[in-house]
Amino acid sequence: MTDAPTPESDEPAHDPEVLELAQKIFDLARHGDTDKVAAYVDAGVPANLTNDKGDSLLMLASYHGHPETVRALLARGADPDRANDRGQTPIAGAVFKGEDEIVRALHDAGADPLAGQPSAVDTARMFEKRELLGLFGAE
Repeated sequence: MTDAPTPESDEPAHDPEVLELAQKIFDLARHGDTDKVAAYVDAGVPANLTNDKGDSLLMLASYHGHPETVRALLARGADPDRANDRGQTPIAGAVFKGEDEIVRALHDAGADPLAGQPSAVDTARMFEKRELLGLFGAE
């Protein structure tokens, strides 16, 4: 009788229950459940947790228009410049979606409006958002 093969990795990221929990947290960020997202991050979930597309919790909250969740994640150390696998940043996503309050929160947290493809500046130019171009110093 042979022993069962040992797994190559016992990382929690490969545990179906951990993957299910992560999906739940991504959904909370996407839907703007600020208190629960903050509680999970406070309990040890990484503020820069990303999904299989590289979208961070901050990206999801930004793109889906949840300024309070964005501020809570930023206050807990989320990286405002973390791009997803397509090179998109939270601030550019917020410009694209017309989420000016989120754009300002990310900008105030130090997000680089020139980062990513397309950048927030490129996106503001495309949509002729002069006020945001002024905010970015890119008029």
